[in-house]
Amino acid sequence: MNGIKLVKNTIENFEIDELITWLSSYPQLTQGPKVKEFESKWSNFLGCKFSTFVNSGSSALLLAYYAIYLTTGRRNIIIPALSWATDLAPVIQFGLTPILCDCNLDDLSLDLNHLELLLKSNPDCVVCLVSVLGLVPQMDKIMELKEKYNFILLEDVCESFGSEFNGKKLGSFGDVSVFSLFYGHHLSTIEGGMICTDNEELNDVLKMIRAHGWDRELSPEKQKTLREKYQIDDFSASYTFYYPGFNVRGTDLQATIGIRQLDKAGDIISKRNKNYNFLKNSLKLDWKPEDSSSKFVSNFCYPIISEHRDDIIKSLMESKIECRPLICGSMGLQPFYKNQFGELNLPNVSLIDEQGMYIPNNPDLSQGELGFMVEKINSAIGV
Repeated sequence: MNGIKLVKNTIENFEIDELITWLSSYPQLTQGPKVKEFESKWSNFLGCKFSTFVNSGSSALLLAYYAIYLTTGRRNIIIPALSWATDLAPVIQFGLTPILCDCNLDDLSLDLNHLELLLKSNPDCVVCLVSVLGLVPQMDKIMELKEKYNFILLEDVCESFGSEFNGKKLGSFGDVSVFSLFYGHHLSTIEGGMICTDNEELNDVLKMIRAHGWDRELSPEKQKTLREKYQIDDFSASYTFYYPGFNVRGTDLQATIGIRQLDKAGDIISKRNKNYNFLKNSLKLDWKPEDSSSKFVSNFCYPIISEHRDDIIKSLMESKIECRPLICGSMGLQPFYKNQFGELNLPNVSLIDEQGMYIPNNPDLSQGELGFMVEKINSAIGV
């Protein structure tokens, strides 16, 4: 066996051939009609009103935080201590207040007891919810807390495309949700990200700050309202900026790939779920993710928490099986957080920092590769 890679590119050769055919028609390559088509198709898949395609999942988070701030003024942001760097970094970059919340040890999302304590002392806040590696949070309880404390919910679904709670897709619960389309994720546009919402005002701001802060993607009626408010004539409107925006646009080339990727989403999701269930049932580990009939897991990579982590890592590396820390451990122990706020130790995520890791799960894994991983891990822990 030549080794098992953590992820594999979901863009297949026939899709590249189709892209070459499309390119031979000399189409528009920058953001244009294909981006709009991709956004519409994504909205239909997820079941949301509006989608905004950007150049990465990290840019999606950047814009989501900023649009929420611009439309609500909320500055306190509760962020999972078990998350990715760009769940936290924009909050610091924008001068907002990051509040780290511990994870639970069932599905690795926010610890709801700790979250409620933070909500009691931080009213009018935003809560970022990361569904870790495709695992499904207890969405009914989270939505009960949302109703009780009136927070804005930002779902980070970058690792969880296709996961569901009670038949409803993750990313369709919150006020806004973000997805990653990076190489090796469930779907890929090479680089890319998507922001989804049902809030029309938020969507308008997202469209403007995606490209400099101008009004070019607003409806004619909304353009007219803005231009009359600021006394802008149509000539000057081309270079008039209503918000301090960015340039994080995707391209029609990427969107063309994304449209085709969505056609095979169901197959990819099904294979990831099948692999996940095989690994969960076959590995002889003390800790396993909590599941229930209400949860459908579209797994990105399989999580492991074990006191035998070092032995498992050694066995996997010797067998040329890639593995990584469980996301990146605790954000409260990352240098860029400690340098500004000091070290923060929270019990559950600190355990994951010491004992957590993840192993490959992608739709191209063979049964032989899955069995080989199980054999090496079970052997490493002595069973």
